[in-house]
Amino acid sequence: MTNEINGNGNGNGRHYTANEIQVLTGLEPVRKRPGMYIGSTGPKGLHHLVYEVVDNSVDEALAGICDTINVIIHEDNSVSVEDNGSGIPVETHPQTGKSTVETVLTILHAGGKFNNSAYKVSGGLHGVGVSVVNALSEWLVAKVRREGKEYMQSFSRGEANTELQCIGDAKTTGTTIHFKPDDQIFETIVYSFETLEFRFREMAFLNKGIKITLEDRRTDTRKDFHYTGGIKSFVEYINRNKNSLHKNVIYFEAEKDFTTVEIAMQYTDGYSENVFTFANNINTAEGGSHLSGFRSALTRTVNDYARKYGFLKDKDENLSGEDIREGMSAIVSVKLPEPQFEGQTKGKLGNSETKGIVESLTNEYLSNFMEENPKISKVVLDKAISAQRAREAARKARDLTRKRSIFDNTPLPGKLADCQSSDINETEIFIVEGDSAGGSAKQGRDKKFQAILPLRGKIMNVEKARLDKILGFQEIKSMITAFGTGIGEDFSLERLRYGKIIIMTDADVDGAHIRTLLLTFFYRYMRELIDNGNIYIAQPPLYKVTKNRKEYYCYTDRDLDILLNDIGRTGYQIQRYKGLGEMNADQLYDTTMDPNQRVLLKVSVDDAVAADEVFTTLMGDKVEPRREFIEENAKYVKNLDI
Repeated sequence: MTNEINGNGNGNGRHYTANEIQVLTGLEPVRKRPGMYIGSTGPKGLHHLVYEVVDNSVDEALAGICDTINVIIHEDNSVSVEDNGSGIPVETHPQTGKSTVETVLTILHAGGKFNNSAYKVSGGLHGVGVSVVNALSEWLVAKVRREGKEYMQSFSRGEANTELQCIGDAKTTGTTIHFKPDDQIFETIVYSFETLEFRFREMAFLNKGIKITLEDRRTDTRKDFHYTGGIKSFVEYINRNKNSLHKNVIYFEAEKDFTTVEIAMQYTDGYSENVFTFANNINTAEGGSHLSGFRSALTRTVNDYARKYGFLKDKDENLSGEDIREGMSAIVSVKLPEPQFEGQTKGKLGNSETKGIVESLTNEYLSNFMEENPKISKVVLDKAISAQRAREAARKARDLTRKRSIFDNTPLPGKLADCQSSDINETEIFIVEGDSAGGSAKQGRDKKFQAILPLRGKIMNVEKARLDKILGFQEIKSMITAFGTGIGEDFSLERLRYGKIIIMTDADVDGAHIRTLLLTFFYRYMRELIDNGNIYIAQPPLYKVTKNRKEYYCYTDRDLDILLNDIGRTGYQIQRYKGLGEMNADQLYDTTMDPNQRVLLKVSVDDAVAADEVFTTLMGDKVEPRREFIEENAKYVKNLDI
């Protein structure tokens, strides 16, 4: 999130002055507890530093002052961010006696965003961004072009090394922040081009007209993000590998009570709902009042139209929100003066008044749109009514399953080897491919807390099916029953029987395919399990090395190379595991299942737009995007057995 300023201006485009920069407290706590300010000292926190600086430039763009931002990853993993805003004020700040540049870079909570006259709308919440970046950088150099002059000041770990100096004349205005993350703070200081690419593409979509350039001088790579269509272009991008049901994106922008609402939406022939919400450019992954307002208006408007024009008869039930949103991709973006964020990750918009604003504006626009575009309205309603029928079929299938379970008195799948404990804090279930691996896992497991569910063959590709069809697939029904959560309308995390659901497949092409099918199922139909941190991927060893009757296990080719250097490259034997069934039960437990020794990867979704793109590309109907994806990513694949 944006927390600081690096330019000057207000909603009217006038310059702000040093008097408008308010100082709240000092900078001392940042290096002691960096996680409090940037979330973590891992890769996520590392990239957050760049976001802080860029978001400040975007705030200038929101104020109509800046339209170009250039980001460069340098060879030494330092990063520079240059904008064409009006530059941080350079005059002496009345409260600190220091230049305003030094004030905003060295004092926590010193920022123009605490003063409504500086920015009408801002993504920043706490005014800590650039000062935190400075505190957590080995070095930082700030350059300001303002009022015909260029100024520079350098810092080290949050402390000023020099005074602010005028270094020459300037024909343009703007700010450049160049910093190198401190390796004393961060676990790694190597930036990911792809991670920054996703973020800046999103920012450019959300702020139509702004141009963001990302250059990586380590690999001589450059990408430009500039979308005059704004969030209309965003929806087109999301749906580019899908089959849309109507050519043009439905779009409107309106303002009410100082809140700007932008909504873009388009239906596809898929079955997943993809609605992404933003408030002041901040991704509100947990939704909030703007999402509630949009959903309420959409459901009411479509049902009203369906009743008016006979798509629904008097005896018919209303279409549910789920029915109406099936196959829809949408962006809901609001910009408001004082956003309030809540939720576990501050990813939920809490402003109660925003719900009514979004609801009334959406209802008004969408009602008019449907009246004026009957062909598109019919496409939307045909899709929703088809979804309603499938939902009813899925409900009957769930009811039948429940009744059978009661009569048969066998609620759990027969092939499930359950654990003795019912304490979700320790229980875990391994989803295993095939009877051979299932047999080894059942023999080797700790029966107290580890359950095993073998799957026969590959599960169906749920990307191409509705829930009613999915519930007819036995292996999926077995998983749903074993987990205890139910699915769809019946889903409840409170009924989850295992704290960890662990995918354990072979390290070959078939294993990778099964793993992808399972992840697609979890992402599309049990997303709450991923968001709650319940889904894991086991990491079985690739090699067993034997020398002098001693056994060693290696999980990667690099591990193997290091081991051979350590033990000597003579007199050893290597076994390459192609399947879990090749291991004895005790070997499988020791290497892959023992909580004290195993390696597990927790499945998480940091970028829902990127995740949707990957699953659509890999598991959707279109072949060409899948081939391109494989060609682009083949260089990253290791240990592939064909």
